[in-house]
Amino acid sequence: MARIGLLSISDGRDFVHRDVTDHIARAGADLAAVLRAAGHEVITAPEQVSSSELATSQARLLADQHVDVTVFHHSVWTFPHFTMLAADATPGPLLLVANIDPQFPGMVGMLAGGGGLDQIGRVHARAWGDLADPGVRARILGHVRAGAAVSALRGATFGRIGGRPMGMYTAVANADQWMRQFGVDVEEIDQWEIVRRSENADPARVTAARTWLERHAAGVHYDGDRLTPELLERQIRSYYAMRELIDEWGLDFSGIKGQPELTTHFCTMDVAEAFLNDPYDWEGPKETHVTATEADMDGALTMQLLKLLSGDPVLFADVRHYHADRDVWDLCNSGQHATWYAARSADPAENLSRVNFHPEVFYFPAGGASVQHLAAPGDLTFARLTREDGAYRMHVMRGAFETYDEETNERLMRASTYEWPHAFARLDAPAEDFLGRFGSNHIHAVPGDYTGELRAVCRLLGIRYDGFGAAA
Repeated sequence: MARIGLLSISDGRDFVHRDVTDHIARAGADLAAVLRAAGHEVITAPEQVSSSELATSQARLLADQHVDVTVFHHSVWTFPHFTMLAADATPGPLLLVANIDPQFPGMVGMLAGGGGLDQIGRVHARAWGDLADPGVRARILGHVRAGAAVSALRGATFGRIGGRPMGMYTAVANADQWMRQFGVDVEEIDQWEIVRRSENADPARVTAARTWLERHAAGVHYDGDRLTPELLERQIRSYYAMRELIDEWGLDFSGIKGQPELTTHFCTMDVAEAFLNDPYDWEGPKETHVTATEADMDGALTMQLLKLLSGDPVLFADVRHYHADRDVWDLCNSGQHATWYAARSADPAENLSRVNFHPEVFYFPAGGASVQHLAAPGDLTFARLTREDGAYRMHVMRGAFETYDEETNERLMRASTYEWPHAFARLDAPAEDFLGRFGSNHIHAVPGDYTGELRAVCRLLGIRYDGFGAAA
């Protein structure tokens, strides 16, 4: 939830301000109530802005509270230079809100102030209308979520465990560019830290975790070679090693290279990645920690933005196969999907009842468990940050996960790598368009419609929004 600063702006003529101050107070209280009802913290400036001095002083008071988003409320005609002065004293995302009322021309004040901000290049968002209208509330709250997500990125630290995997240029970003554009620092950590620290895990906790997985999963398919109780415990130890690194280095989101060093000589990171992305583990509920396989930096950054917008676990997948006869994509990756996607239930047992732990395939001779399931059906937003000639763009599209009868599900999963998790996705984009310009082998998704929020995020970050289908 966001920490919001609310600044009510008025008319600069004292005799007008005197007559509208009660209306402004009521309108501001109504807006604050809408924001609080959505779970946000609202800090209201003590005084309405009716002079240049108050424009600066009240905005500075809100800035001192380190708010995520500042809202300038225009419920009457407002002197435009008040908006300009307040904006100059306000760092971070800015939202202009106007009431639509024929008696009080707040919309005129918003347009005059917003036009001035455009002239000086100050990025801001606008929302307007009757607060009783659900569409108006959704527009305001969507802009708030976008602004809060952008603010939350600044000062964050990404833990890059290992380097570039298997020659993937799209998995490596410029740390200077990340700091300049997103305010995100990159902490480089060697994969040896996972190997070294895994030996420190409490044996009792590791054994308890393994037995919990054996008890709750649809199956743990030991084969005596690629998957043994000892290898599964090594994967669990790797999870604890990552939790230790996250706490010690203050990591906000992460990526693990994995291939080929760990997957050839130690074990796969599938269990660690799945449960870091989950809202629970065998010890109970926890916050999700975005973790991208193959240390995919732009993938992890996309996932972190989607997490901050939605609060839900975020999918990471390869665009593995296209079933042209069904116009359906198989989004499949080596164990990366959070188990939450199996049923999208608040009950871990319900999700795990649809998850199988299979022995790893020939790509990964070190062995371990692949966390296999089929994603539950539902509507989603798909996104991916990519770069074109060095400049960031955000690919966005809508779509849905589908499931079929048991025989068809089995057949489609076996068409690629059966042991890995799958999501059958129908995307709102022609295959020719998608394959012709999508800029990565990895794609990310979250339940719900966040296309509006992603448009706002792109505007705030100075990124080109590049939509497909209806999201264009």
